[in-house]
Amino acid sequence: MDNSDHHRHIRYLSPTGVLGVGFSEDHFRAALSRGLAFIGCDAGSTDGGPANLGGNKPFFSRAAIKRDLRILVTGARSIQVPLLIGSCGGSGGNWNLNWVREIVREIAQEEGLNFRIAVIESEPPRELLLQKYREGRIRALDPAPEIDESVLRDADHIVAMMGAEAYVAALEGGADVVLAGRSTDAAIFAAIPVSQGFPAGLCWHAAKIMECGGAAVVTMEKPEGMICTITDGHFTLEPVSPTQQCSPLSVAAHALYETADPYRMLEPGGEMDLTGARYEAVNEREVRVSGSEFRPLPYTVKLEGARLIGYRAMVLGGVRDPVILEQFDTWFDGLKDHIAENVEAVYGPAIRGEYQIHYKLYGKSGVMGEREPFPERVGNEIGLLMVTLAKTQEVAYAIAGQAAHMVLHHSVPQWQGLLSNLAFPIAPHFWSLGEAYQFVLNHVVELDNPLELHPIRYEEA
Repeated sequence: MDNSDHHRHIRYLSPTGVLGVGFSEDHFRAALSRGLAFIGCDAGSTDGGPANLGGNKPFFSRAAIKRDLRILVTGARSIQVPLLIGSCGGSGGNWNLNWVREIVREIAQEEGLNFRIAVIESEPPRELLLQKYREGRIRALDPAPEIDESVLRDADHIVAMMGAEAYVAALEGGADVVLAGRSTDAAIFAAIPVSQGFPAGLCWHAAKIMECGGAAVVTMEKPEGMICTITDGHFTLEPVSPTQQCSPLSVAAHALYETADPYRMLEPGGEMDLTGARYEAVNEREVRVSGSEFRPLPYTVKLEGARLIGYRAMVLGGVRDPVILEQFDTWFDGLKDHIAENVEAVYGPAIRGEYQIHYKLYGKSGVMGEREPFPERVGNEIGLLMVTLAKTQEVAYAIAGQAAHMVLHHSVPQWQGLLSNLAFPIAPHFWSLGEAYQFVLNHVVELDNPLELHPIRYEEA
């Protein structure tokens, strides 16, 4: 531990990068003796796409979430410090938030614990968003889809990513456990240190690292936690796992993760500026960071919205025939035309514009698409993924079945008679994927008050 600064400090724990992915209970329990001010944990992301928000789907199973929450709730109550969970249920929508709330209440009952919960919602009333839009106070980020009032009115769910102030208000209201809807990841960890007057630049920079748990270690073999200690001059990071280490490089490299600019990162009410940040090894396991700044800006929060766009089905197979691979582009273009003609023959010209087929070729720009620097390099095989999208599951499934059969037998001039081109890894070789959602917002909304879109309610567990 860094003992070089005997002035005031605040220490806190982040047990894992995302609630439900797991962590070692032994390491977590050992860290509870370290004079912690609070425990925080991020529970959400948009990494999994829009279905979590649009379709009220949790990120991880109930069992996985309950396992982690039981350890966190009992641990926090054992040392009487606040527990802050952000973006509950994966997307932080009201359904997802309530789902986590019910699990926490269940744990309280099973463990015989009594504590005060603050529940902070993040799905704003649509009329309020429409009013902001009419006032010109909703602005597009880059890139963003075109929007009008119908998008704000008709999206299945819209969440506003709260900043640190909602957490502070919930704690001022006497909460022991804060369950927040959609939140910026860093706000969970910056709230208490900033409210206690520690330098905002250090607080927000530390929070940006800590929201990923122990991810800023040299080698992350499995998800574990991190302890952060903030003073008026620097912050120190120490992994909770005794077998993991932080290095100046591993900590500095975290600024490249999920950022458009490794030096400047926007949060509600300001911008982190890491251009002057310095990273120094304290010992072989800990790193000290100083020089991070935070510049206040007009208060905005990001909006995320999702809506149902139809139903999907898919086909997956591999092409290994060297004769086809030699002329793959020509063969594949002909195949796509053939499938389109066949779909129209079955459903009539009215189907045009009512369905889509997305093709993804693995082994040929499948990962990077148009940004692939070596598109001409092709190996011994190409994996073909075809995903159909239509207004009903029945039509999406039927088109996938037709496409699967046609790719199987689509010919090349060199072969005579019937041929089979595609190797299917599983049977049945095409299947329904269910509802499909799309993100419809990448915008910020200007607020008069940081709590404007985030009502807080309290309950006893």
